[in-house]
Amino acid sequence: MGLFNKIKNMFKNTEEEISTESVEKEVSNEDVEEESFKQDDTTQELNVPKKEEKVQKKEKKSKNNVKLYEKGLTKSREGFVSKLANLTNKYSKVNEEYFEELEEILIMADIGVNTVMEFMDRLRKRVRDEKIEDPNLLKEVIVDELFIIYVNDEVLSSKIKFADNGPTVILFVGVNGVGKTTTIGKIANKLKNDGKKVLLVAADTFRAGAIEQLKLWSERAKVDFCCKEEGSDPSSVVYDGIEKAKNENYDVVLVDTAGRLQNKVNLMKELEKMNKVISSLIDGGAHETLLVLDATTGQNGISQAKSFKEITNITGIVLTKLDGTAKGGIVLAIKEEVGLPVKYIGLGEGMDDLDVFDIEKYIYGLFKDLM
Repeated sequence: MGLFNKIKNMFKNTEEEISTESVEKEVSNEDVEEESFKQDDTTQELNVPKKEEKVQKKEKKSKNNVKLYEKGLTKSREGFVSKLANLTNKYSKVNEEYFEELEEILIMADIGVNTVMEFMDRLRKRVRDEKIEDPNLLKEVIVDELFIIYVNDEVLSSKIKFADNGPTVILFVGVNGVGKTTTIGKIANKLKNDGKKVLLVAADTFRAGAIEQLKLWSERAKVDFCCKEEGSDPSSVVYDGIEKAKNENYDVVLVDTAGRLQNKVNLMKELEKMNKVISSLIDGGAHETLLVLDATTGQNGISQAKSFKEITNITGIVLTKLDGTAKGGIVLAIKEEVGLPVKYIGLGEGMDDLDVFDIEKYIYGLFKDLM
């Protein structure tokens, strides 16, 4: 059994469990209501073991996340994967014309020219070595090889590096308009729901409305907020925010920064100054610097990632608006061309539609209709 079939079977079982769980929950609720009616509710309590309750919540959350990937990758799946299916139906035998059309489909999916060239070399070799002639047999090989290119024999982690002691400081960088402030608000909400005490710091003091926008997100997420007046020195805002976080025992500090990539020198100096301030207050400096990219911008997002890597030490990518593009292959291109892991992906406009990136759920959500 190939890698993709293993992933598909794993999540197919999850889907079946969701249906079964829904029926069992209804029956269970009816039993509880009937029992409660018989008993005096002032003297009797229904006790659910806390550990079991936590496990059930975690399993339910994982199942919901699979659905989020399926729904969020619909456009990519309907565009990219339908073309692959049509290609398979068009050819009765794998030949050079088949490879040329496949190459074009992959490039149009924004996987990236360099990534596609490497992929095609690997695919041709497997076809030769395994003597594959039937395009239907090649579908699973295609998915397997795309997965292998992303993983590349590395231990990839989409987890945030949290501090052992004191507050965890996460810087967010990215050009204006990619959804940076919205991303910070959604991550703040996610962390707060995980039991973290979160502080948002408005260090983008130059863009009109940036401070007010972040404040609104802090109110939506019900987390605390730190700012100064518009035009203030961003590093001074960061200093005040981290001091507050240390004194008041915050778990996580999320810092919004300016996105003026058109002025690289000034932006680099600004981020350098911020990092010096953070390092003076936190051992080792910022724990993460996440670059926010808009998936709908395609290869332009790759160019932004390369530019920001020249300016500061990026530790991971947040890819927003993936639900709004048919070119979901951008995830693979980012990893291959920039060498940075995707840590979060945005799959919708709702508060809970931003999720920690999971390559297996991504592969499943993208290719589930192919087999």
